[in-house]
Amino acid sequence: MSKAFIASVLQESAELTGVAANRAAADLIAAIVKEMKRSGGFTLPSFGTFRVVKTKARKGLNPRNGEAVKVKAGKTVRFKASPTLKKAV
Repeated sequence: MSKAFIASVLQESAELTGVAANRAAADLIAAIVKEMKRSGGFTLPSFGTFRVVKTKARKGLNPRNGEAVKVKAGKTVRFKASPTLKKAV
């Protein structure tokens, strides 16, 4: 799913202009990111839950030459689908 796809759905559903739909899609994505930064998660009812998870530092392998590489600790986003979504798919 892309921002353009979200904008096209908003444009058709709400009968918006293309510019207004793109702005609405950008605002929606920005609001989701802001909420995830603030609370560490975001839930869309009947769809699923996104949450921010801290990752530990670890050793990895460079796929080109097989050398060991240190991977720094960081954050990533995990998604868990709701039971409703699982049934629908």
